[in-house]
Amino acid sequence: MQFDSFLFLIFWLIVLALHYSIRNWRTQKIVLLIASYLFYAAWNPPFVVLLWISTTVDFFLAKTMAAAKSQERRKGLLTISLLVNLGFLGFFKYADFLNQSFAGLLGLAGINYQPLPLGIVLPIGISFYTFQTLSYTLDVYQRKTPAETSFLDFSLFVTFFPQLVAGPIVRAPQFLPQCKAPQKATSQQFVWGLTLFLFGIFAKAILADTALAPVVDQIYATPSAFAAQDVWLGVLAFSGQIFFDFAGYSLCAIGAALTLGFSLPDNFHCPYGALGFSDFWKRWHISLSSWLRDYLYFSLGGSRGKPVRTVFNLVLVMILGGLWHGAAWTFAVWGCLHGLFLVVEHGIKQVTAYRPLGLAPKLVLIVLTFLLVSLTWIPFRAQGFDNLAAILGALTNTTGSSELGMLSRIVVVTVMATTLIWHIVSRDIRLEQRFDSFSPMVKTSLVALLMVCVGIFSTGDSRAFIYFQF
Repeated sequence: MQFDSFLFLIFWLIVLALHYSIRNWRTQKIVLLIASYLFYAAWNPPFVVLLWISTTVDFFLAKTMAAAKSQERRKGLLTISLLVNLGFLGFFKYADFLNQSFAGLLGLAGINYQPLPLGIVLPIGISFYTFQTLSYTLDVYQRKTPAETSFLDFSLFVTFFPQLVAGPIVRAPQFLPQCKAPQKATSQQFVWGLTLFLFGIFAKAILADTALAPVVDQIYATPSAFAAQDVWLGVLAFSGQIFFDFAGYSLCAIGAALTLGFSLPDNFHCPYGALGFSDFWKRWHISLSSWLRDYLYFSLGGSRGKPVRTVFNLVLVMILGGLWHGAAWTFAVWGCLHGLFLVVEHGIKQVTAYRPLGLAPKLVLIVLTFLLVSLTWIPFRAQGFDNLAAILGALTNTTGSSELGMLSRIVVVTVMATTLIWHIVSRDIRLEQRFDSFSPMVKTSLVALLMVCVGIFSTGDSRAFIYFQF
């Protein structure tokens, strides 16, 4: 059940009607919980059991942990939570990957081992809800948050359908307090929620799927057939596709939640207007990057130790962040590159204390960061190392015989130039503030234009959100 499907619109309307027609808050939460299970079951019903197990285990372990007086007992309970959650994630997401990697390792030693594919189906959203529930048990263990006493509230926290399958990864202190009192959107919140949802659908269906994805698919399928200028356009097009796909989902999730009266945290804020890589990760997939920072990077010691240890921590966290996105070594390469860029940036700041102050130096740094980020998307998008090598080789290819259509070139250049300019001029202002700065006529015209575009130019090609596979 995708956000850009007719089925979801029907489902959403029914949930809204029930939510606002029922007066009892507990009954409202039960309806939202049942709706969330139905939403998840629409993808693959048996995997709802995993949600139940994760919810039940973490709720009772955290409750017992909070009451435990012995530190050893608390550690033991946390260990069980980690084993259960990471065990599920490891089995479903990485079992085949580890099997194939082990075979490759034996191959290097001259041992021929051909493993049978395990045929494991990846439960949608498992990486997201696993990190969400883990953040809760880790917070309770560290006494940063009290253990939740309501099983209903905790179940809704784990399964709330707008953000269940692709985030944002919500922390318990951000969501559970909202379950303690009836949530009802004001008329202004309701309209803004619908507007955000429209922005998200436009970003996903029009910009990501219709404008950019066909170019990306064409270039990455046969990169050596194209001349360098078209391959570069394909690389830039994927920068736009991955952003509009995922940011579009996040906007839909935040908007849908807001119409129900719930507030979810922002997940993207003009990442292509970033001044360097550390700034980029404060703007891209904010809920994941802050999770990795708080629960992994700081746990490893952060930047408090010797420089070598800081380098190790940064690179390791980014590699694990890469593997979180997908069970393939190309994702590890992507994460490693980001880790190395962060190390270089950290070193430059330590040695020179340089900070760009003028407009021109800032623009140069923003464009440089955008180009490097775009190049590091290549291993993220490539289908294996052969495809990765082919794309890299084609970046300087002068003998390609195929060409992108002129319309495709114009679309990619227009969309990406507009995106870059928008991110630069809006890097210090929230989307809601920017939208509010427009006159009522401009707001109405913009919303109408987006609705017309979605209605006319959406191809009906229901590509799944890219982050569903993570």
